[in-house]
Amino acid sequence: MRVFAAVLPPAGALAELGAVVDGLHALPGAGELRWTSRPGWHFTLAFMGEVDDALLPELRTRLARAAHRTPPFGLRLHGGGHFGRRSLWTGAAGDLDVMRLLAERADAAARRTGIPMEEHRRYQAHLTLARSRDGGVPLTPFLDALGGFEGARWRVGELALVRSNLPVAGVPGERPRYETVDAWPLEGGGGGAEGTG
Repeated sequence: MRVFAAVLPPAGALAELGAVVDGLHALPGAGELRWTSRPGWHFTLAFMGEVDDALLPELRTRLARAAHRTPPFGLRLHGGGHFGRRSLWTGAAGDLDVMRLLAERADAAARRTGIPMEEHRRYQAHLTLARSRDGGVPLTPFLDALGGFEGARWRVGELALVRSNLPVAGVPGERPRYETVDAWPLEGGGGGAEGTG
């Protein structure tokens, strides 16, 4: 099963972002970008890739523990950014230290379960909006339009384990589909960096 740990924004936050993205679609070059599917908008905390079914029970136990140790936190969608010339995203503002802690704990939970993870890097909260196939679309107009975006604050109250169903090869316009397979409430007190999985 191809899975990742995530924070899923609530419907209201996604509707706010959707209104902004509708405006981005009117900008020059928008038709040359591959836009992500709105039902799949999320903040990936730790991408695990293909995980053997035999490891899933331990992974669930460790992610539940990570959620239990982490307090709920405030977040809002905020601004925009890019990775190189190929990926356009909106960011987050709010209690980012707690979000980073949750990402580190989810990553540690996967590693301790025996899942090979990518090299650890400092977590950068981002929600991918579009990708450029060849990096040839200038992203500056999109970044300018996202620059002033400030979504309403919401309370993140759970850690989700999401299954990624890859698109069917050769089907034009087909996108990955995401399915929440489990979720755990955030129940920690004051946070802190101790205990990661």
